[in-house]
Amino acid sequence: MSDADQLKALRVRIDSLDEKILDLISERARCAQDVARVKMASLPAGEKPVFYRPEREAWVLKHIMELNKGPLDNEEMARLFREIMSSCLALEQPLKIAYLGPEGTFSQAAALKHFGHAVISQPMAAIDEVFREVAAGAVNFGVVPVENSTEGAVNHTLDSFLEHDMVICGEVELRIHHHLLVGDTTKTDKITRIYSHAQSLAQCRKWLDAHYPNVERVAVPSNADAAKRVKSEWNSAAIAGDMAANLYGLTKLQEKIEDRPDNSTRFLIIGSQEVPPTGDDKTSVIVSMRNKPGALHELLVPFHTNGIDLTRIETRPSRSGKWTYVFFIDFVGHHQDPLIKDVLEKINGEAVALKVLGSYPKAVL
Repeated sequence: MSDADQLKALRVRIDSLDEKILDLISERARCAQDVARVKMASLPAGEKPVFYRPEREAWVLKHIMELNKGPLDNEEMARLFREIMSSCLALEQPLKIAYLGPEGTFSQAAALKHFGHAVISQPMAAIDEVFREVAAGAVNFGVVPVENSTEGAVNHTLDSFLEHDMVICGEVELRIHHHLLVGDTTKTDKITRIYSHAQSLAQCRKWLDAHYPNVERVAVPSNADAAKRVKSEWNSAAIAGDMAANLYGLTKLQEKIEDRPDNSTRFLIIGSQEVPPTGDDKTSVIVSMRNKPGALHELLVPFHTNGIDLTRIETRPSRSGKWTYVFFIDFVGHHQDPLIKDVLEKINGEAVALKVLGSYPKAVL
């Protein structure tokens, strides 16, 4: 068989497979509609239906990755199913997701990575506004950055948890690539200022010191805001990611300028619904201890005794008094697990206050 005949036969086979995939996706979408009808029929009067179940979606994606035999890698296959699930869920009820805006931020990229592109994403001007929108019920969920592998905790997010009663429903990790972006009118040999979010400027500090040591670095509310400013200025550049570059039509003068090649940011999904155990969970708590010698030791001993893996601990000033502090702690497991219940009971006996922010599936994508 000639090469041309082989190609023709393969294309016919691909067309046939595409038709089968189309039929199966349509069948799955109809099943999603049936799920919505069953939920609505069994719902008590006056109660709102819950269509999105974080624990169910996490299980499906992990299951797909376990079944995957290639040649697409696990993460790519999970992304494809993430979008199918997102579109099917939108048939039941399109989710409204608030994120730190404007359009083109890494927070928006994290929201789309976690929920898929079939959601209604709404940009907010500040992290605290994301919390308020979720608390008011104006959106279903919010996406907020909580820590970066290079620069550490995002304090605005931690402080917002002190002020709002939110439930953490999930997490998403995003690989962060920063680019130096310029507009059509930028004179690249006469750049006098570089805009970006303070965190991004810090994540690219060494590169900037080496390549633009005498250029002013201007911190702005977001990387997308930096990209917008560059559009109208001839002597400035922005540090931002791919989404902002594409959205605002900017050119990459230099790519991947972050100081650490493994630079990543972790985002939290906040909402109002508690998430049942999946068997592969994390829990976040806030603890306020009495101001006395050995307070931190007393806090950590129950975790050590019960063999609980701590994944993060941060300290923030308490709002209740000068020189008093609260601890933000993440650890492996669900708050309904017996060993963790025991830990929380022991901590509660010694702490001034203990607040479970939520238990949620570990990041799949």
